[in-house]
Amino acid sequence: MDIKELIKSNNMKVTKSRVEILKLLVENEGSYQVDEIYDILKKSGFEIDLSTVYRTLDSFYTKGLVDKFSLGDDRNTYSFNHHKHKHKLSCEICDKEVEIDCPMNTVEEIIKKTTGYTLVEHHLDFRAVCEDCRKKENNDT
Repeated sequence: MDIKELIKSNNMKVTKSRVEILKLLVENEGSYQVDEIYDILKKSGFEIDLSTVYRTLDSFYTKGLVDKFSLGDDRNTYSFNHHKHKHKLSCEICDKEVEIDCPMNTVEEIIKKTTGYTLVEHHLDFRAVCEDCRKKENNDT
């Protein structure tokens, strides 16, 4: 995978920091907190500011290049968005469907990091009402 081209294709300026951060996430499976990414890059000899790591990850998340999972207490983990499998949400009222990325990819990594367990299967069941139907229900009451 050409990291520079991936950054360019998302209408972002190619910088050394962006390349190094995205390269780390692409080449290493798993989820990382900001301070972990910062420490890995510093230990490899790459000079970078912690604030640059925060800003870069926020930009990558906005562009859909990385997934972000909240650990609470304003702590997040980030992983490269491989665009693996997706889930469909169907409105229970009008049957309109939307597709979402599976949120379990990041959860699986956290489980593996914290417990050593590797998930072999998961099941998610989403029940949803779309925004249009929810507004209609609120106006009817």
